[in-house]
Amino acid sequence: MTTTIALRTATAAAESALTGLAAWAVDVMETLGAPGAGLAIALENLFPPLPSEVILPLAGFTASQGSFTLAEVLFWTTLGSVVGALALYAVGALLGRDRTRAVAKAIPLVDVADVDRTEAWFLRHGRAAVFFGRMIPLFRSLISVPAGVTRMQLLLFLALTTVGSAIWNTVFVLAGFALGESWHLVEPWADAFQLVVIVAVVLAVAAFVATRVVRVREHRRRVGRGEATEGGL
Repeated sequence: MTTTIALRTATAAAESALTGLAAWAVDVMETLGAPGAGLAIALENLFPPLPSEVILPLAGFTASQGSFTLAEVLFWTTLGSVVGALALYAVGALLGRDRTRAVAKAIPLVDVADVDRTEAWFLRHGRAAVFFGRMIPLFRSLISVPAGVTRMQLLLFLALTTVGSAIWNTVFVLAGFALGESWHLVEPWADAFQLVVIVAVVLAVAAFVATRVVRVREHRRRVGRGEATEGGL
């Protein structure tokens, strides 16, 4: 009952923002309490449109109202992050290196060599990628897949994921705890950070595509010149 009252108080402060998936997350927390926040975060790893930037501050605010303790919400949300990451690690492990290369062959402008270079990079920098990736929107979920593909040692993956997730979750939960009924003010800052990441990704993809298109055209031009020379002979 206390949890429901606290959540209704919180949602009243930002009712217009809590629609769709966010409203569903609130319903889960009303029903299950702190474990519900963990469940929502686990699903957020699998379905990024679920807004962790709403779930975590809201859970922190609810903890400030005494519905459950701060330690409980941090434990359950971090556990949820690890469970979701493990599911994606398993997807990567099942996909494996050979299937990843086969998928790459079917994607226009992507070479198998790109997969090999990415794999080599991950083998060198995978620890930092998994740790810091847990604190970057979009990559928080995706980083678990290459870890599975390259079969990163499971205990190491769990340790890095747990610590990285705990840091990310703690920042947002404590922000909600400290802001109280103004917990929703965290979301615009999180959205701005996510926008920066999205713009960086879009620019990187655009640069990759442009470079690859130029390379393909140059290759075709050289081939055409070679055929013309042979024909002249």
